Amino acid sequence: MGILIGKNTKLLVQGITGSEGSFHTQRCREFGTKVVAGVTPGKGGTNFEGIPVFNAVEQAVQATGANASMIFVPPAGAAEAILEAADAGISLIVCITEGIPVMDMVKVHLHLKGKNCRLIGPNCPGLISPKDKCKVGILPNIIHRPGNIGVVSRSGTLTYEAVAQLTELGMGQSTCIGIGGDPLPGTTFVDVLKLFQRDKQTEALVFIGEIGGTMEQDAAQFIKEQFTKPVVGFIAGATAPPGRRMGHAGAIISGSSGTASEKINALASVGVSIAPSPAEIGITVKKMLAKR
Repeated sequence: MGILIGKNTKLLVQGITGSEGSFHTQRCREFGTKVVAGVTPGKGGTNFEGIPVFNAVEQAVQATGANASMIFVPPAGAAEAILEAADAGISLIVCITEGIPVMDMVKVHLHLKGKNCRLIGPNCPGLISPKDKCKVGILPNIIHRPGNIGVVSRSGTLTYEAVAQLTELGMGQSTCIGIGGDPLPGTTFVDVLKLFQRDKQTEALVFIGEIGGTMEQDAAQFIKEQFTKPVVGFIAGATAPPGRRMGHAGAIISGSSGTASEKINALASVGVSIAPSPAEIGITVKKMLAKR
């Protein structure tokens, strides 16, 4: 089974009747995910492509046994959607929505303390397990193939790029997780590294970070002390000027610790093989494994 998702995942989609929600629900089903319910307030009792739609998450959970949620609710209501899923007993919440106010996420984090659930995102592409044919998110189906390389990234686009390179070079993936580019992600790099360390299917890891914050340095410390598998790393934003936000809300250099060079040095110092450019992530993995 892949990390966090697999054959036992029963997915509900919050915002299933919207354009993004409906489109990606179909892609998840095509990949093999068991989508058991949708939630759109006011549209309970209808269905989308044979999937029953409910007014509330609690109703959907009681009727279908859903244990994971994918959220496409607009930013103004996305935080409340996360809280509703958590209160209904959903164990895995994947929030695709970007642009959620930071203060809303502060409230979410406080509310989730003590809850038996994990939040991926917000502002993330989600996760995918090619071997188990399960996807909760927006990652492209066609580029993935089953294998033993794990991928974790703050950048959705670079996740796709890394996976496409791995697949082209004949290296499949175990699980790919995009944690999102917001300042307050529900799941950090260290959280994911712990999961990959325990996962027997994963034999090596691609780690893609960005400027801003210190999550990459925290990850480097964890790799030094507890992670035993080979890692290829890439840090995006080497040319970003300090003080200017670059794409993601969390990708802003507010001090020396947030620069690309600091993060690269931290990772390289604990044995991570650094890819010199986005175009060389796949070949760097291949060379690293060949040396072993």
